[in-house]
Amino acid sequence: MRSFAPSIPDPTSAAFLGMPLWLWALLGGIGLFGAFQAYYWIGYKLGPRIYASRLGRKIGQENILKVENAVRKWGALAVYGCFWVPGLRHTLPWTAGVLRISYPWYAAASALGCLTWVPVTYFGLYSLIWGWLRLAAESPLLAGAAAVAAIAVIAGLVRRRRHRRKAAQRAEEKVTVA
Repeated sequence: MRSFAPSIPDPTSAAFLGMPLWLWALLGGIGLFGAFQAYYWIGYKLGPRIYASRLGRKIGQENILKVENAVRKWGALAVYGCFWVPGLRHTLPWTAGVLRISYPWYAAASALGCLTWVPVTYFGLYSLIWGWLRLAAESPLLAGAAAVAAIAVIAGLVRRRRHRRKAAQRAEEKVTVA
């Protein structure tokens, strides 16, 4: 009897589309580093005019000010840290260009960010995704339960974070009113 289950590649082969995973990680890191340099120089050349652009309006003035303050306070360390924060990863680099932080420090921080962030995400996500797919091929019910559990944990963490943020805002409002 023929099985209609999808063919799951062997996770020990560490290849995707016939190319070794380490090569994907290398190419992804080079591409991300190039994108970070382009973002910096776009921000550098356009300067504050970028804030009036569609991208600037979409992000919002309040959020841009938060990013600017982080860059002013932490400099190149903020560039490295932004790799680990999804919302900042593609907004902080052009802000760093607008603020004209030292390019050699920026380039070093973005290179270090690529060297550490890319392997973690490529190999970590690869393991997670292919592991889940293997589980789904063997036991769809268990894979569905694992997905529901993961979604519940993420939703709980998001809810907890929002609750804490609202509580902090209420406490701040009480202090400003008093």
